Amino acid sequence: MTDIPEKQVKRLKALITEAETSLAAAKELLVSLVGDDKVLTKKVKEDSLGKVIEGVFDGQNMVGSDGKTYPVPANYASKSKLVQGDILKLTIGDDGAFMYKQIGPIPRKQVVGLLSQKDGHYYVDVGKKQYRVLLASVTYFKAKPGDQVSVNIPADDSVNTEWAALEAAL
Repeated sequence: MTDIPEKQVKRLKALITEAETSLAAAKELLVSLVGDDKVLTKKVKEDSLGKVIEGVFDGQNMVGSDGKTYPVPANYASKSKLVQGDILKLTIGDDGAFMYKQIGPIPRKQVVGLLSQKDGHYYVDVGKKQYRVLLASVTYFKAKPGDQVSVNIPADDSVNTEWAALEAAL
């Protein structure tokens, strides 16, 4: 067997993850068009609390299984230390209220880096990689550019991660 470069293996894993996400979204769309099918799991449903949608946290918002983007309050994302890729459940109440719940945290790892600011956005520099962090987190920890901070990122290095969850200012 020939040796497969690690970079290609990581890329293949990322492509499979993207394909699984697309397949799940396609199944949800099919269910919403033709109705509930016992073979397909319906994740967008109406219940007594309102509409329930599952989706993936992208660092700032939730991308729902219905293909729409829903705003996640920065203070909730910051307090819950949501990591890009976490699975969320959104209940939209009959009164229009949005209620989020983290239902599927992805495996994560903690790394240390330096906080920086560029063009009004905050970043954490970890080695050669730069991750965006939410302003709400920076404000909560009273962190300043140049401070050493601890952040959570997905454990899978093959995933193209742009965002990190601020864990603490050191």
